[in-house]
Amino acid sequence: MAVAEAAPELLSPAEIDRAFRDPFSPSKRTKATSWIVLLAVLTAFPLVFTNPAVTSIGVFTMFFLLAVVGWNIFSGYSGYISIGHAVYYGFGQYTVALLIMHLGITSGVSELAIVPLAGLAGAAVAVPVGLLVLRVRRHTFIVLTIAVMFIFQLLAFNFPSITGGSTGLNVTPPPWSGNDYNLPFYYIALGTAAIGLLTSWAVRRSKFGLGLLAIRDDEDRAKGLGIKVTRAKLIALVLSAFFVGIAGGLYAIFIGQVFPQFAFTPFYDLYLAVFAFVGGLGTLSGPVFGALLLGPLQQYFELQFGATTLYLIIYGVLFVVILLALPRGIVPSLADRYRTFLASRWRRAEERRGVEGSGVTAGSMIASAPGAAPAERGGS
Repeated sequence: MAVAEAAPELLSPAEIDRAFRDPFSPSKRTKATSWIVLLAVLTAFPLVFTNPAVTSIGVFTMFFLLAVVGWNIFSGYSGYISIGHAVYYGFGQYTVALLIMHLGITSGVSELAIVPLAGLAGAAVAVPVGLLVLRVRRHTFIVLTIAVMFIFQLLAFNFPSITGGSTGLNVTPPPWSGNDYNLPFYYIALGTAAIGLLTSWAVRRSKFGLGLLAIRDDEDRAKGLGIKVTRAKLIALVLSAFFVGIAGGLYAIFIGQVFPQFAFTPFYDLYLAVFAFVGGLGTLSGPVFGALLLGPLQQYFELQFGATTLYLIIYGVLFVVILLALPRGIVPSLADRYRTFLASRWRRAEERRGVEGSGVTAGSMIASAPGAAPAERGGS
């Protein structure tokens, strides 16, 4: 009687990583050191550059960094490009503004303490929105997310008793001044972005993250393998919306005003998509690099050309040029070229060692060549 063989166990993400690890990729120690150095540089930035105008750009960059890290958890890993995350960004703004107004909060510390509620509001809204838009795929999904974003923008305009309508809502700013005003926002956004990055790392290395990557590669096959695709996408969307909502809440307190056209704006999602694509969509470090590179440029272009919207054309041209030169984004493309360089050096070194180890010299190879002259074979 034949004995049935036991079914092979599935490998964990860590085992898969070890089995298929690229020998020419940086070691874990190198990667960890790079992240620590980057965190140290970002932590020291507002302490070294104390000009409030410079640190204000740093604050906006940290807001972008926080949001794009969250955006990448859903769009980068699932492959569903969302142009509707401004919904959660706007809900985060209005949540904070309404709570401060109705609760009469005036202390800066108390205002910042309610910011996590902005993230929870964004995550809560993501559930019904996700159940609606995740029924479709790819290009239809993009169109639906844009439509939902504009629907919420129109609702904000047409319910002035709640949102203030076109006149918006005023948020009492914290009673701080100068660089002291910028520092709390900078470090809270940086710390929350670090938490978001750790969350992204944990998702990517989990079986849940492998399911998202399978959905990105082939959703029908992932569904056939038993992955609950709708649930996986919805969980990723809720996680993503939480961090984007926090970015919106911080922005509302920092600026002190909330307007429908700026809370629910398609430009915000375009910025996030550009940051992720330029840096490297679906990677851990790509969105970080994109935000740190293009976030300050976005602020500079808006300050210089904001009155004419010329900065949007410049931004678009820069985006096209980078993607034409580096189609996978800056980080993956440069990493591929670096690995190719290391691999070619390794092959050349192995060839040299092979020739030297066999005791064959260039002169003996010439002397043994067919048709060589006797004098050449004799040698000196």
